Amino acid sequence: MDGGHIAEEDLGLFAMHSCSDEEARAVRAHLEVCADCRAELEQVQGELAMVAMSVEPQPLPDGARQRFVKKIAAAATLAAPGAATQLHAQARVIPIRGEQKVRRPMAWVPWAAAAVLALIAVTLMMGNVRMQRELLAEQHEVSDLLEANAHAQSVLDVLTAPEAQHVVLTAGKVKPAPSARAVYLASKGALILEASNMGPLPEHMAYELWVIPANGKAPIPAGLFWPDATGSASLVMPKMPVGVEAKAFGVTVEKNEGSPWPTSPIILAGGV
Repeated sequence: MDGGHIAEEDLGLFAMHSCSDEEARAVRAHLEVCADCRAELEQVQGELAMVAMSVEPQPLPDGARQRFVKKIAAAATLAAPGAATQLHAQARVIPIRGEQKVRRPMAWVPWAAAAVLALIAVTLMMGNVRMQRELLAEQHEVSDLLEANAHAQSVLDVLTAPEAQHVVLTAGKVKPAPSARAVYLASKGALILEASNMGPLPEHMAYELWVIPANGKAPIPAGLFWPDATGSASLVMPKMPVGVEAKAFGVTVEKNEGSPWPTSPIILAGGV
């Protein structure tokens, strides 16, 4: 048993009828109460069937067909009148039963070899499945690391890009005055905002950042953010269209789900 279940190798032996009577009874008793092991046994039996079908048929031994024909001819002679003496003579010349006794023990050899090959194939297949699972888990870990690295590189590219626009957003005559600093890279549609001294929000409300396009079109929503207990907040790499040149930035107070256009006065603003 492996963790309350039958080991895969023991299920293979049970499927090939290679267990002792006592072991087979124990396996059958466990299979009656364990759906997982029954499912695993069905898979092993299917794999054994595939292996058995892949074994090439063995050719007849040399001379077997000729001996079979002679045996039929001898039986026909026995049926004819006065054939007893002739049949006795043929039996002495062609010892069919004696040859069968010599060759019969070899008939099981191809099947025994097929059974051994089937057991080896099942064992190798089970080991291969385990290796594939471990490899898949490692691939997921590598993929997660690469994704995290790519995100960090994107943030670094925005912060260090020479053409990135650095804007400070402030509010007048409020102490301590809320402020926000935006770094915007229009060619990649990338934006990073750091805000401080932001006032607490009413329930079910949020701050929303807006990009005011330089072409005079309507403001573009750039994301929602909520300050912590100290009034600090950040907005890092929100989803935005690429290539929109900014004229200014603004912050309004909107509902938690955000708004497609400003519905309240701008409380923070900054021009490029």
